[in-house]
Amino acid sequence: MNEKRISRRQLLRRTLKCSAAAGLFTIVPRHVLGGPGYTPPSEQLTKGVIGVGSMGRTHLSYGPSRLLAICDVDEQHLEGAALHLRENLGLAERQVREIRRYRDFRELLAQPDIDIVHIATPPHWHALIAIAAARAGKDIWCEKPMTRTIGEGRAVVEAVRRHGRVFRVNTWFRFTDPFYAFGSRCQPIKQLVDSGLLGWPLTVTVGLATGFSWKFLWQGRTDLTPQPVPVHLDYDLWLGPAPFKPYHPHRVHETFRGYWDYDGGGLGDMGQHYLDPVQFLLGKDDESPVRVEADAPQQHPDAVGIFRRIEMTYADGCRIILDGSESETRTPYIEGPNGRLYRGFECDVPGWREVLATRPDPAPQRDDFEQAVRERRKFALNEANAHRSCTLVNLAKAAVYLGRPLRFDPVRQEFIDDPAANRLINPPMRAPWHL
Repeated sequence: MNEKRISRRQLLRRTLKCSAAAGLFTIVPRHVLGGPGYTPPSEQLTKGVIGVGSMGRTHLSYGPSRLLAICDVDEQHLEGAALHLRENLGLAERQVREIRRYRDFRELLAQPDIDIVHIATPPHWHALIAIAAARAGKDIWCEKPMTRTIGEGRAVVEAVRRHGRVFRVNTWFRFTDPFYAFGSRCQPIKQLVDSGLLGWPLTVTVGLATGFSWKFLWQGRTDLTPQPVPVHLDYDLWLGPAPFKPYHPHRVHETFRGYWDYDGGGLGDMGQHYLDPVQFLLGKDDESPVRVEADAPQQHPDAVGIFRRIEMTYADGCRIILDGSESETRTPYIEGPNGRLYRGFECDVPGWREVLATRPDPAPQRDDFEQAVRERRKFALNEANAHRSCTLVNLAKAAVYLGRPLRFDPVRQEFIDDPAANRLINPPMRAPWHL
């Protein structure tokens, strides 16, 4: 026998010749085609990423799905994404050239070979693109916040369900990773809450003292003067459904969060990261608060400002406090009538560790998105529970913007006896865009 090394291609050719000679079809083992763990392209899920600025570039490597296309209204973002693929993800120049580029998201959605769409645009685009993706038969991986308004969230839930798609929001703290500086994962906190050791109702405080910073740097400017639109940017398409405002670089890209038309400052940027686990911990994935009140300076109609304190109350008396004053140094993260849980996962209930040691682990969650897509099952953070946690963000934004207490009907998902607040649920979109 010739001991000379045989390449995979030669081995495959010999295997096929032998099969043909025998009049049989031979299935070539996967390890022959591509090594251990190799998945043939025909079995891979494929994706396109819409919005490839700084956040969108992280989506280029999310999951094992194969990247087929990228889309952005800014040509410089497309070039930056290509550079990222070469220099940071190690793709060869030929592979980068094979990835299709689009400026209009509708062209990407029209491609039949794309299974999953990643949406990493500013939030004022999330709902429209998610709904269009669902209609196009794509599964959806969406950046936070899920939507800019409560009405948009309801529309996304309806579209995802009607078209049978799998949906996830890109925040993961309810099922993996420690909470920022809090010092614990969600699962042991859930065990403690479910044990009843703290009592009921509970108050959850989110602020610097409990490990969470609101990024108040995300504020808008009120001194913008119109600037020429750069040739590499399609500013009209960037605005999309948002009201027309003259171009200024502070409105777009990294600083867009400072303007109500596109997001909601630190609330929009970090709110769903911080608040989605709270919904999970309190067992309120299908509920919303009935009252929200904010202590904040009077807000500019265009530029987002800061807040000092926001309080949201559920029908059973549970409360969520968003602390923006950052004046407290020993505030508990969760407080009940029988005890308190502090940053660092320290509880003041005697014998709490021994009690938790006897408690069952929380039920496992479906936290593999690609597996959820293949099995056509809901992801752990899907369109329904993500809409409820995003509603917390949008309730808080409404109270800060309007500067008064608001009552909310969690079933009808609308404000009670407040027409101005209800106009924030479904604000008009700039033609020709509509939900």
